[in-house]
Amino acid sequence: MTGGSLPERIPLVIDTDTAQDDCVALLLGLLDPAADLKAITMVAGNVGFDQQTTNAELTLAMAGRTGDVPIHLGCRRPLVREWISAEEVHGDGTGGVELHTETSGVDAEHAVDALIRLAAEEPGTLRIVCIGPLTNIATALVKDPDFVNNVGALFIMGGSNNGRGNITAAAEYNFYVDPEAAKAVFAAGFDDITVVPWHPLSLEDAVFSREQADEIERIGTPLARFFTRIIATTREFDESVGIAGSTHPDSLTAAVLLHPELVLAASNYAVDIETGSELTRGYSAMSWGVHGLSANARVIEKADAAGFFRLITQMLALDIAPSGTVTGL
Repeated sequence: MTGGSLPERIPLVIDTDTAQDDCVALLLGLLDPAADLKAITMVAGNVGFDQQTTNAELTLAMAGRTGDVPIHLGCRRPLVREWISAEEVHGDGTGGVELHTETSGVDAEHAVDALIRLAAEEPGTLRIVCIGPLTNIATALVKDPDFVNNVGALFIMGGSNNGRGNITAAAEYNFYVDPEAAKAVFAAGFDDITVVPWHPLSLEDAVFSREQADEIERIGTPLARFFTRIIATTREFDESVGIAGSTHPDSLTAAVLLHPELVLAASNYAVDIETGSELTRGYSAMSWGVHGLSANARVIEKADAAGFFRLITQMLALDIAPSGTVTGL
């Protein structure tokens, strides 16, 4: 499950339900020298759809990139189910930080159409970082049969490697919200899919302790203050369920695309998603090669946690003035 060689700057789209760590992933896409962020596409997920869009615009402003990268609005609900929020985990998604502007960075083109167009412009080169439910990706598959071949690679934050969930005992949130979309994506025949699972990877290698959060706060830049504010609500929830800090699987997903050296162990798996059972809805069954199934994804099993934290702190140390009026920092 490997793609071809990449240019010096990686062309990518981030497909997001922007709240908390999604914002950090967007910052990587906007500020990392390895990234050539073509667009931000919005999908129904963590918080209310309009709030997600506002959070994406705020993140663009914090990176000093207002107006540089278009935001495309996508599917406002899952394929066949009612939307389920994670607002009890994320609050408004940005800890009360607000952007005050009368202009909007939202483009009129629908997110699904933008994904199809960008993938077709240079087939095989576009990377899509999928850090929300997979509704937009599954819809693009239906609308354009060539989409599956035009996309260079998908980097998906979702599921667990035959492990525990974070919304039910069995399921991680992104796959639970739209399991039909997730199942369709893994069955579609994409040549290159990388999965960053919630358990065990995210819980072992993408958790920032209170001591690490304090280290970031001491950096003192606007970006560091933004990070400190946006993680507070989610960290409180994470700690209430026994996690020793704030979780950052979305930004880890962007990071391993941009910096593959962060991947310490990965294997090819046959990944499928449960859609028929209410008890295990959204469960990701990941077969490791002993069941006679063909692999359809590379699943990351171990990441460089110290290197990942170092990457994030280096980014947050950039002294960038927001491109807009921001309050609440």
